[in-house]
Amino acid sequence: MAQNSTTALAPARRHAVVIGGSMAGLITAKVLSKHFAQVTILERDPVPDRPEARKGQPQTRHLHTLLPLGYQILERYLPGLTEQLRAHGAIVGDVTNRARWYVQGGYRRPHVCGLVGVLATRPLLEWLVRRQVSATPNLTYQDCTDAEGLQFDPPGARVTGVHVTMRDGAPHPAFVESDLVVDCSGRGSAGPKWLRAAGYAPPAETVVTNQVGYASRLYRRKADDCPGYDTVLVQATPPGGKRGVFIFSVEDARWLVTMGGYHGDHPPADEGGFLEYARSLPAPDAYDLLIKLEPVSDIVLHKFPNSLRRHYEKLARFPQGYLVLGDAVASFNPIYGQGMTSALAQAEALDQVLAAQPDAARLAPIFFRRAAKIVDLPWRMAVGEDFRYPETTGPKPLGTDWLNAYGTLVQRATHRDIKVYDTFVRVMSLIQSPLALFHPEIVWRVWRATRSAASL
Repeated sequence: MAQNSTTALAPARRHAVVIGGSMAGLITAKVLSKHFAQVTILERDPVPDRPEARKGQPQTRHLHTLLPLGYQILERYLPGLTEQLRAHGAIVGDVTNRARWYVQGGYRRPHVCGLVGVLATRPLLEWLVRRQVSATPNLTYQDCTDAEGLQFDPPGARVTGVHVTMRDGAPHPAFVESDLVVDCSGRGSAGPKWLRAAGYAPPAETVVTNQVGYASRLYRRKADDCPGYDTVLVQATPPGGKRGVFIFSVEDARWLVTMGGYHGDHPPADEGGFLEYARSLPAPDAYDLLIKLEPVSDIVLHKFPNSLRRHYEKLARFPQGYLVLGDAVASFNPIYGQGMTSALAQAEALDQVLAAQPDAARLAPIFFRRAAKIVDLPWRMAVGEDFRYPETTGPKPLGTDWLNAYGTLVQRATHRDIKVYDTFVRVMSLIQSPLALFHPEIVWRVWRATRSAASL
């Protein structure tokens, strides 16, 4: 592969290693392939060449949302992905036009907002991304490979590679030398442990406990199941209501249903209990649909005890040749569907930082500051929503109660006002700053919609 000018000017960029071969690791590797002569992805699971859930991905059989920003990033790095998704039955289209969305006592108005999202299972999306990334000439995807630890140079100032163990029967641990290691191994990253063992302080952590649990199931989909809609969403109404549901049309003519609740109010895995949970939701849409559908999978459960953020940007001392990205930096409430898009935005930021050619000593502090700014918005939004429940514990961002009170008015205004709805979706999709919701025109529209509703 012909190297770009960035690589030509950076002789130390010979080999980069990515730990973790899921979405964050795949796009990070694609980014690194622009700046390094060779890139290797180390993935601990066996990865077949087909769309399939893996043991090392606890949430892969549940609903995943690729927000419009994430979709835009994938299209920039993987041209033609949209056509591949559609060819395999995924729905790529406007995120509000065919959505039946109940929130705060009413339904939002379907309309064309101009933002594109993807409705597909996580295994299909990741398989298509993996196929395209793996075809990159200077990139190797190495599965069945456990990253066991980092190798440091004698002074301990720089990471020089990764110790690995092969799961395919290789008798001895191996060593993969590198100029840069990027840890995309997820929430369970061993990075803090590796840093501590090498004499570095691990990052401070922020934990917000929400005790979310959810259950998912696939159903056969027919054209007349829910005419006019590709998605059905019923959001919980806090603080009393803890239950909600997301129903997406996905490939192979199926519905993917994920129901969940906060603070222990979780759906069960038995047939009758699952339907009764749907019946208990604040709007009847999910139950009315499910009683007509034919299940094509078991009910799968998952629990998510807390949102976790590791503050690498606050470390005063950090080794050269090592970075951390994605859920290994911040893993927040999956109900809001922001994690995958946040990771992709961090990978794009890494691309920009590497293109600016900081030397190795400056790479980590510059990147971690950029990544922290990307994480700040979805983190505040997710934990802010979590704090609508008095049972939530952890550091509460300043002004959360006031913002939540205004947010409730915004949500109710989206029942009537398309302009407010569009702005809200752009903020939730990480396209616009939350400040857009405080523009004088939006504030006036929220007030007008609230007043109109009160007069009914």
